[in-house]
Amino acid sequence: MAENQKIYTIKDDGGVGAVKIADDVVAVIAGLAATEVKGVSSIAGSITNEMIPRKGPKALSKGVRITVSDNQVKADLSLIINYDCSVIEVCEAVQERVKNAIENMTGMKVIEVNVRVSGVETSKER
Repeated sequence: MAENQKIYTIKDDGGVGAVKIADDVVAVIAGLAATEVKGVSSIAGSITNEMIPRKGPKALSKGVRITVSDNQVKADLSLIINYDCSVIEVCEAVQERVKNAIENMTGMKVIEVNVRVSGVETSKER
């Protein structure tokens, strides 16, 4: 684990112990959820969904910035969108998918999912 990595305590009931989640884990969850949306070519500065087995899921967090405060998450994603898709529809789907994935997997409340379209994929071979 990197020394500058933040770890968030999401549950400490005084019983068995605490549940702690590293910020990189939340970023990977957000990145993976975003790449599953139809119309997303890739995360900007990162990899496509097909390359995850070769590069590893940590590479998904490069175009994702996570901010956590009081178990509330703000996610900022930078995406490359496919040319033949509605940008608004794809971005709304990404926001919903990322919000649901983070909330379901971590139990933290997502207060913002900001999507920045960094580019458009125009190649025929996707």
